[in-house]
Amino acid sequence: MPTLGDQLCRFYLRLNISASLPAGIEILQPYNDPEVRKLVKIFFKKFYDDNRPRRLLIGINPGRYGAGVTGINFTAPRQLRENCGIVHHFGDSSELSAEFIYEVIAAYGGPKKFFGDYFIGSVSPLGFVQEGKNLNYYDNKDLQKALTPFISDCLDQLLSFGFDRSRCACIGGEKNFRFLQGLNEVRKQQGKNSFSEIIPLPHPRFIMQYRRKQKQAFIELYLQALRQA
Repeated sequence: MPTLGDQLCRFYLRLNISASLPAGIEILQPYNDPEVRKLVKIFFKKFYDDNRPRRLLIGINPGRYGAGVTGINFTAPRQLRENCGIVHHFGDSSELSAEFIYEVIAAYGGPKKFFGDYFIGSVSPLGFVQEGKNLNYYDNKDLQKALTPFISDCLDQLLSFGFDRSRCACIGGEKNFRFLQGLNEVRKQQGKNSFSEIIPLPHPRFIMQYRRKQKQAFIELYLQALRQA
């Protein structure tokens, strides 16, 4: 029987968007890089080499400096090496969202405990760039419309891996939560796998850029949501 790590690895390494996207928007596709593919396999082997049920945290979509480099959500090169103990050749760059998430992970009990209970995914598991800048899937309505079948199909696949569907935490404030909540309701009506409850959380980048002085309070907010989820 394949482990959760096997299933996740197969899912991410086969990701492909066949939809026609609006002009000027490019897909972040780190999984074509052989080094990324190797690191993803190591990460899933290290933390998900079993079939224990986990709960989900779901972000927006990967960015250029985190999963767009490493292939692992909310994990920049520095966190992959220093926090996850995985050696690589992508340097020592970091990014604000990864720094906050790994502070939450440390407060929870460290990567082994956290990843033993949770998996961090994204509404869109592939990211986007426009004019050299990160683009969230919901920032362009034509992009969001074109991606919706891909997003729903990816959610189908993830939820088939045995994740706990009683609750999930949505990372990303109002727009990401509203989209995911709406999609979840449609999926319920269609009789597809869905969540009983979705808990919204503010995005780490917002916290680190605009509420850094209250960072500890937001870490506690995340921990409270994890205890609920």
